[in-house]
Amino acid sequence: MTKKTDLLDEAGVDTRLAHLGSDPFAFHGFVNPPIYRGSTVLFPDAEVLESEDQQYTYGTHGTPTTDALCTAINALEGSAGTVLVPSGLAAVTVAFLAYLSAGDHALVVDSVYGPSRRFCNRTLKRFGIEVDYYDPQIGAGIEALFKPNTKLVHLESPGSNTFEIQDVPAISEVAHRHGAVVTMDNTWATPLYFRPLDHGVDVSIHAVTKYPAGHSDILMGAISANEANWKALERINLYLGLSASPEDSYLVLRGLRTMGIRLEHHRKSALTLAEWLEGHEQVARVLHPALPSFPGHDLWKRDFKGSSGIFSFVLKANGKDRFLATASAFLDALRIFGLGYSWGGYESLALRVNLTDRTITKVPEEGPVIRLQVGLENVEDLQADIERGFAAAKAV
Repeated sequence: MTKKTDLLDEAGVDTRLAHLGSDPFAFHGFVNPPIYRGSTVLFPDAEVLESEDQQYTYGTHGTPTTDALCTAINALEGSAGTVLVPSGLAAVTVAFLAYLSAGDHALVVDSVYGPSRRFCNRTLKRFGIEVDYYDPQIGAGIEALFKPNTKLVHLESPGSNTFEIQDVPAISEVAHRHGAVVTMDNTWATPLYFRPLDHGVDVSIHAVTKYPAGHSDILMGAISANEANWKALERINLYLGLSASPEDSYLVLRGLRTMGIRLEHHRKSALTLAEWLEGHEQVARVLHPALPSFPGHDLWKRDFKGSSGIFSFVLKANGKDRFLATASAFLDALRIFGLGYSWGGYESLALRVNLTDRTITKVPEEGPVIRLQVGLENVEDLQADIERGFAAAKAV
């Protein structure tokens, strides 16, 4: 008889999301795996206590609940193993610590998530690790930046806030030729729209806080590695003692069941708004990879299966001295869009992007950059809310 797990390999995305990480008959037939809370795990005898030759040994090393989520993520990513950590930023930092040592050199994309840059500049530097930033559009030209001690190349595609698309296969090929590990923050696309390991990346990093959880009430990160790099990742996470709670893992599993449907709604609404904004008189530019006008659109179309619900646009302003005032007026007039960080939840959010940390890439100069997280509300209501913002900005 064919097993359900075998059928899932060929099933559609939503079917897979409904069933991955679920083994009801291992839990008395209940559809959702129960929450296993605990620190202490007992051993049957002194011999097993010494050898630790059993599946579970301590709460930080995994429970049936956290393992169910890891199993689901491995299936989505095509990875050999996944570790869960308390936040998306922790996922980035743990990955870096797994593959970098004192005296090593790392290449990090200049459009990287801001807190990841802070960790590189302050913590890795203190540990004697050198970091250089590179242009996200460099492609195979990254070879010129390699040094004999380059051990890691970090990608984020699309880039944070400005959404540059990287040539992931080309960069990965160069990095592997030089013996470097390739890590990638894939939070924007999720493995539904882009699978990094299929494009040459060794380690896929995901802020599970965003689309997998989907309800703005959980913090979690996931790091998924290929076979060659899994053991080093598993080892450093064990040494650091980091783990995600079983309760949060249970809720992320529940969020996964609807992620495909939610992500499709985010995608459609965001693209509708992006296309509308592109023709608006108060918009200088729209930064959305799925728009044909976007500089990295061809690469996006080649590699990605879809786009998500977050993008930015450049709001026109009457002079640089009016950038902050214009952005503030726009944001303060919004009523449905909340003003806040994070994204991937059901509610729409907006903020002004600060790009002062960029050292290589040229940032938009026509006006302030506004980032929109497009939630699950009706797109007509979101459009009307943005118009309220435009009216207020025009008066500045």
